[in-house]
Amino acid sequence: MAEKIAAVTGANKGLGFSIVKGLCERFNGIVYLTSRNEKRGLEAVKKLNALGLKPQFYSLDVSDKSSIKKFADYIKTKHGGLDVLVNNAGMLELEKVYPTYEEAKRNIDVNYRSLLDIEEFLYPLLRDGARVINVSSACGHLSNLKNKKWLDVLTKQDLKTEDINYFVNNYLESLKNGTFKKEDFADDGKHAEHRISKIALTALTMVQQRKYNDRNISINAVHPGYLKTDMAQGGGETDPDDAAEIILYLILEASPNLKGVFMWHNKKLVDWYDVEGDYYYKHKD
Repeated sequence: MAEKIAAVTGANKGLGFSIVKGLCERFNGIVYLTSRNEKRGLEAVKKLNALGLKPQFYSLDVSDKSSIKKFADYIKTKHGGLDVLVNNAGMLELEKVYPTYEEAKRNIDVNYRSLLDIEEFLYPLLRDGARVINVSSACGHLSNLKNKKWLDVLTKQDLKTEDINYFVNNYLESLKNGTFKKEDFADDGKHAEHRISKIALTALTMVQQRKYNDRNISINAVHPGYLKTDMAQGGGETDPDDAAEIILYLILEASPNLKGVFMWHNKKLVDWYDVEGDYYYKHKD
């Protein structure tokens, strides 16, 4: 029987590092710590080695399609398949509360569009019983949106990737042509680009799960809490090791019947379609 294989993207620090640490301690298989920056990635592996843990390292830039393909080819050749994939790599330019078109596009390319390439190259390697976790946030809940046209699209029962792309491109066009409206969002549209990218990621989670419903594969999104390392600008309350626990739970303990859900950091299953709910991200000035 093939050895089980897990991979975590964006894992040289913060939440990704803590997820790798937890998997090395509890997952019965090989764990890949991946990072865009090779030097930082190898330093992270050394830190884990000092704790007696032995992750493998692979240099992976999720914003580079050829890098994703190279990693997929490597996993296929060396192991034949993948059992756990944590899509954790992400970005946010904290100082830009209202970004330019180029800044917003960069955020969306990393946080959302990279997942389309990951789906193309890595998902075909998912083995029976595989678990995929897409790391979202409070920004990824539909209550962050007020634009009825967007909400009508995203709440469609037969939502498709093309619909999500339309939503994302519609927002980017508003920045390009100067029609961006703060009132299209909760919280005055602060960090709208991050809300868009994480909503798109959460929506994609559900679309992907429907595609794989005929196979024993679980694909879920999670809001791991307000991390001390994340966009709370120093106001984060959750230590990455504690935040990693919800992701480790979904990988190692949760029922395989839990599919296409959005789980909050307290293990609550949140109704993503509750557009009037108080789940949206509140920016701290």
